[in-house]
Amino acid sequence: MLIEITPETFDVELEIAYATADNFTGQQIYRRPRALLHPDAAKKLQAAIILARRLGYRFRVYDAFRPLEAQWALWRAVPGSPYVADPRRGGPHTRGVAVDLTLLDRAGQPLDMGGPFDELAENAWHEADVPEAAQRNRHLLLGLMTAAGWDCYLKEWWHYQLFNPREYPVLSNADANADMM
Repeated sequence: MLIEITPETFDVELEIAYATADNFTGQQIYRRPRALLHPDAAKKLQAAIILARRLGYRFRVYDAFRPLEAQWALWRAVPGSPYVADPRRGGPHTRGVAVDLTLLDRAGQPLDMGGPFDELAENAWHEADVPEAAQRNRHLLLGLMTAAGWDCYLKEWWHYQLFNPREYPVLSNADANADMM
């Protein structure tokens, strides 16, 4: 069973990108904006939240569990892209063990990461040549998440997942009782 991540239960801000048309597809993918995670991932997110809070930061979550139906919609928008997992194999999001997020400062403003969430380009890579302040912010996010036990995807500064995600089953909207699609 997946755990719902809410502002009240996890002290995060939610801006579920695929519940609006403001994403790389230009289409609303989720009918209902929800952030769900496998209990193992939720525990590690809570650890990251505690670490960030100690430094005066909070998280904004853009995506978490992604039903298999949604993964197909993203794949159809950019088939073969290294930024979207092939739904025939499943990916960390379709297993509930990945989260897309950024850091917010004390005023609730997102830190400059040198490029937007969901930028499907080399500028999104951790090693991208972005301004020094943005690189520091990316490293801060990376440090907090890895200290809490997350693995990163080197081509997306915002994407974190559990190690060994294939140990978890791929879930559809119905399998997860997610009511997102």
